[in-house]
Amino acid sequence: MTLKISSQHIFDYQKRILFPAQYTLTSSGKVNVKLPEIVGKGYGTFWRWQGRYRVCKGSRASKKSKTTALWYITNMMKYPDANALVIRKTFRTLKDSCFTELRWAIHRLGVDAFWDIKESPLEMTYKPTGQKIYFRGLDDPLKVTSITVETGCLCWMWIEEAYEISSEDDFNMLDESIRGAVPEGSGLFKQVTLTLNPWNEHHWIKKRFFDKPDEETLAMTTNYLCNEWLDAADLKDLMG
Repeated sequence: MTLKISSQHIFDYQKRILFPAQYTLTSSGKVNVKLPEIVGKGYGTFWRWQGRYRVCKGSRASKKSKTTALWYITNMMKYPDANALVIRKTFRTLKDSCFTELRWAIHRLGVDAFWDIKESPLEMTYKPTGQKIYFRGLDDPLKVTSITVETGCLCWMWIEEAYEISSEDDFNMLDESIRGAVPEGSGLFKQVTLTLNPWNEHHWIKKRFFDKPDEETLAMTTNYLCNEWLDAADLKDLMG
């Protein structure tokens, strides 16, 4: 059965994604969307974390990027004042990585009709509210620090392949772009998410987030064992 949804049901649809236990299949053809079945296991704490920093180090096939993409699309729809900024060291790498992952997440959640996806400029807009996901490269820092949002506030940042950010000063500059008060009563929170592959042990990320985490930091390590969608051939390749 296919998922049927129209614009007048948009907020009900959001609730069915975010609170699936409260919804059942109806005669009208609406489907109970169970978020754990879409996201999978192993990332519960990551999904619920609202501290300032969320850092996930994961090896190949650990589904860290897909889980992160699903989180952003789901929560952009949940919080009507939220806007997000996606960063990589070089802008040209974004289209085939984070941009593609977020487009996949939109389709995975079945909400294609509610998102406007543009490649020039590279951005995504949630149609019901005008919220945006922006994409920038650290190779043009002026474009990172000069973002002005039209709706709500810029409160979330995703830095993919964060180990490529070799300078902690560069990270601090990025961190400063997610500052200022969130709208009162919105329930929003400021957060920077870093996803990365295993690093050199002397990298500043290890020292700052993993060796000395504080109450505002979630630092976690994952691997392919939490990816329940790998088949036998995938597992053989990863274990070989």
